Amino acid sequence: MVEIKGLLDSSFVDWKGRLCAVFFLGGCNFRCPFCHNRDLVLNPDAMPSMQVACAIARLERLRPWIEAVCVTGGEPTASPGLQGLLKTLKDADFKVKLDTNGYLPEILEKILDAGLTDHVSMDVKTAIEDSRYSKCAGVRVDTRRIKRSIRLIKASGISHEFRMTVLPRFHTKETVRTWVDELKGEGGLLTLQRFQPGNTLDHRFKNEPSFSEAEFEGIARLVSSQGRPPSGPLRSFSCAGFSV
Repeated sequence: MVEIKGLLDSSFVDWKGRLCAVFFLGGCNFRCPFCHNRDLVLNPDAMPSMQVACAIARLERLRPWIEAVCVTGGEPTASPGLQGLLKTLKDADFKVKLDTNGYLPEILEKILDAGLTDHVSMDVKTAIEDSRYSKCAGVRVDTRRIKRSIRLIKASGISHEFRMTVLPRFHTKETVRTWVDELKGEGGLLTLQRFQPGNTLDHRFKNEPSFSEAEFEGIARLVSSQGRPPSGPLRSFSCAGFSV
């Protein structure tokens, strides 16, 4: 069974419209230099673990306030035992949200086919082109895998969101326009998040310039103009903790 590397009892921001708990799983197949979950990605074995049974028992004491769980990381689909964790949560009558970078579509497909998640939030790092995507992900990326996950999510019929963290080094207004054109439709939510410097995976990004509030709002209008409510896209990373 998968080990939980962090547990947040309640969050108002990890699942739009729901109060949920958050389970953090360690390890990731990407190395995004601007990632704020450095230890989860690089040093998960050095972090204390919580058994699934203990985590669920803790949540049971919080019912009926907490009836949903967001499973995030790291990259959850890279964790052996993820499907067992999701099934256990569903069997315990929790609604489940899965965060993913979409690079393991074969795992995602099994989860969707088995009905193990109620909502999927996929980080689509930038416009979907190999070299551009690889720079954001910090590893060589075959974007055919990204495209397959997007198709699977859109075809699943479940609630979903595609989100992107933007920073001047990697993103321009044209990048966002292309991203919107690639992802719009099928009833999903598009969300932009404004990068803020801090304890990043790559220390060189610790003081990386971010978009100003005014610049970010201008970029976010490209998303809200597609019929999305502006309250969705206008979000930014919290530097204190794992969630956004």
